[in-house]
Amino acid sequence: MGLMTAEQYKESLRDGRVVYYKGDKVEDVTGHPAIANCVNTMAIDFEMAHDPRYKDLAVVYDEELGEEISRHFYIPRNGDDLLKMQELIIKSTELGDGYIPLSHDIGADALNGISITANVMGNKEYIERIENYRKYLKKTDIAVVAAVTDVKGDRMLRPGDPGQAHKDYYVRVVEKNSKGIIVRGAKAHISGAAYANEFFVIPCRAMTEGDADYAVAFAIQANARGIKQVVRPFVERRSANDFPNQRPHTMITDSLIIFDDVFVPWERVFLCGEWKYAATMVYNFALLHRRTGCAYRIPLSEQLLGMAQAIAEYNGVEKAQHVREKITDMVIYLETLKALCKAACYDYTMYGGIAIPNPVVTNIAKYHFAHNYHEIIRIVQDLAGGLLVTRPSYLDYCVPELKDDIVKYCGAKAGIPTESRLRMLDLIRRMTHSELETIALHGEGSPQAERMTIYGEARKTIAYCKKLAEELAGINN
Repeated sequence: MGLMTAEQYKESLRDGRVVYYKGDKVEDVTGHPAIANCVNTMAIDFEMAHDPRYKDLAVVYDEELGEEISRHFYIPRNGDDLLKMQELIIKSTELGDGYIPLSHDIGADALNGISITANVMGNKEYIERIENYRKYLKKTDIAVVAAVTDVKGDRMLRPGDPGQAHKDYYVRVVEKNSKGIIVRGAKAHISGAAYANEFFVIPCRAMTEGDADYAVAFAIQANARGIKQVVRPFVERRSANDFPNQRPHTMITDSLIIFDDVFVPWERVFLCGEWKYAATMVYNFALLHRRTGCAYRIPLSEQLLGMAQAIAEYNGVEKAQHVREKITDMVIYLETLKALCKAACYDYTMYGGIAIPNPVVTNIAKYHFAHNYHEIIRIVQDLAGGLLVTRPSYLDYCVPELKDDIVKYCGAKAGIPTESRLRMLDLIRRMTHSELETIALHGEGSPQAERMTIYGEARKTIAYCKKLAEELAGINN
């Protein structure tokens, strides 16, 4: 089929999938008044591939197939490939007004993570399966996401621990036969699943021999029998209390995916019982996914900096020294994130035949973003002032007998229209609400997960520095 158009993508979603939203079964996600916003956001990736302004970034020529494919499904061979992918993620997120389209990027992270794991294992059957699936993705250009996080149950117990209330807190294999496997369980927080064509399912943690049934990875269609999704509620549209904005309302959401004895054919199974490699697979995915996460947080950080500077000027305080210090802190935050993302690509390493960003630097970049995010939000809200939550609404602004008074008393700096100030406050309120803060903290792994990875990956560096210090001290061990 080649590169999908946005319309072909939307048509492909009318496939009988089982999706629930706010207690109702959704018959067609493309026509649903809320989820259609998410579909349109994901469609940005498909639009870019056919837009002359972005095609060179979004598309590469595949020598083996002799046709153009999405860059996301191309195997990165060097730092330049990683940088191009990063630029693509940044640009697509900019076009989504801060929301990543999701149609290929996170699925590609899982694809490459599985491929690396198969190569490290040296399992020829798995290598052949994942490369055949990669070729399938190149040819079809479908939207594929990653289902990684299990619901877990008691966090202090392992997946196969008999103390768990039931066996299905982690996705597991309940049956094997000559044609494939049957799986049961659930995955949580899965971004884009309700409007993706397929998803990769991979483990979310290290396993022991007693967890072998849970060491499973596979690809499955979103409309496969036995799969149902529950989509979290989200802000579906701009409020009537906000000033009208002609920009499209972009949005992504997440699903609880329930697997009720779902059949998966062997050709789509990439791990089945090899518990020693569960940690390897999730590590490979997490590293690549954190690179993706850092890239799409760059446009969001730029937006926050722009809001802070704009509202400081609209309030007339931009020249105050403490305000300049706050703006400087935000510049440091943004430029550090950008520099770390680039450095991770330049200092790439080859692993399992695929170029991957520097693991230590990538995790530092993600930790930097998440650990400091709340302070950045605090600065923006501080500069906005109390009117951020107490201002009159747009509906009040439209009342003839109120408008002149609102313009008069809600204005600030001379030359700045009151409406501009109120519009900026609307934007800041939307972009600094608690839901986004939670996503920033836990998306792609918690800060503690990044710290653990940084320490584990930096052990050679730590040992080298210790030896250097001992030599300087004249200690010969």
